[in-house]
Amino acid sequence: MAAAGTCGTGTRSTGSMVAAASTNNVTSFQRRGPRASGADSGCSRLVSIAGTRPSVRNGQLLVSTGLPALDQLLGGGLAVGTVLLIEEDKYNIYSPLLFKYFLAEGIVSGHAVLVASAKEDPADILQKLPAPLIDDSYKKECDEDVCSHKMEPDIKMKIAWRYQLLPKMEAGPVSSSRFGHYYDISKRIPQELIETSKWHGFFLPEKISSAFNVESCSLTPGYMKLLQFIQNIIYKEGFDGSNPQKKQKNILRIGIQNLGSPLWGDDICCTENCDTSHSLTKFLYILRGLLRTSLSACIITMPTHLIQNKAVIARVTNLSDTVVGLESFIGSEKETNPLYKDYHGLIHIRQIPRLNNLIYDISDVKDLAFKLKKKLFTIESTSSRAHGRSSCGTMLRYPTAGHVESSQTRDQTLIPCISRQIRYRWTTREIPEYIFNYISGQV
Repeated sequence: MAAAGTCGTGTRSTGSMVAAASTNNVTSFQRRGPRASGADSGCSRLVSIAGTRPSVRNGQLLVSTGLPALDQLLGGGLAVGTVLLIEEDKYNIYSPLLFKYFLAEGIVSGHAVLVASAKEDPADILQKLPAPLIDDSYKKECDEDVCSHKMEPDIKMKIAWRYQLLPKMEAGPVSSSRFGHYYDISKRIPQELIETSKWHGFFLPEKISSAFNVESCSLTPGYMKLLQFIQNIIYKEGFDGSNPQKKQKNILRIGIQNLGSPLWGDDICCTENCDTSHSLTKFLYILRGLLRTSLSACIITMPTHLIQNKAVIARVTNLSDTVVGLESFIGSEKETNPLYKDYHGLIHIRQIPRLNNLIYDISDVKDLAFKLKKKLFTIESTSSRAHGRSSCGTMLRYPTAGHVESSQTRDQTLIPCISRQIRYRWTTREIPEYIFNYISGQV
């Protein structure tokens, strides 16, 4: 009887617990703990910022570089709080385009823009930004490009059979409100957009006109002035979150042109053993500290081909989060190479950021080339052209380091590689023809 009474009591207590759980809308499949309403609301506030989106890999807030093809190569875009280093081409012809794309994307998205230069007035740089392309204009450009490279269907199937299973890059935006825009380099951005935007300019000749002593911090006057200018903008405008009354959050886009050149008062490009070899690295170290604690992203163009000290280049690379190099064909042997006859240079993804880690990712993509058309700057794969495939404005999206992909995607990428090896061995008579036909059918 005692046992029965105990059992009945336990049943009644269990029934009361189930009733209480149903009253509180808690099931056995839900984890007990504090509700993360604050975190959810904070995340929604970040996502609601115009011109941004969260990363599908780690939830990091991303902004577009202004070139959607480059966004996909970098894992979806440029992470907020990071530095994108552009290694300038030899004659500095194509690197300014990426610099202007980044600034134009900020103007179109409504972000605050900070332009720093020692060569050109920031106001003149903004006036030369490319105009955004609407959807109809981009479709027209793609149609013209497809028609110029139109091929017969049967021929296309014969030379492109190994690429059918590979995913392709996005050809164009569906609407103008999407993340990332396309731009027409033959036209200038409307003056109304510049007038309504909020931008700040730093022109070095105007900032260091007076005497400035920086011997104690071992930084050149130009670098010290620029750091102070960026810090004041971040703190005064509330990009560091120090102004809780400011409900509307925004992104600060920082663009620094030709950093490390003699125009900035740095002799790092003039001699191998310069006196201010650590001035550039200290500037990047402090700058990255400012970016990590604020809603800002920075792009820097640097003439790394002029820096003679390789150790300095290695330190600059380590202090940058993302490194993209441009190699122009002008004046090189590749200019007359038939493989690159339709391109103007190569683009190298040297480093992809892995935030909150001591190491970085290295991209597996090694065959990317860029082409400057009449209105567009495009990035394509040279391997597709090498095997006879026509370029029609799209590009194969190879898996890059740091991307999480399913086993099906990896298999789809691996199968064409195996097929290429089998076909090569058959053409060189390393395997008989009947074995080649059998294995190809199995693959």
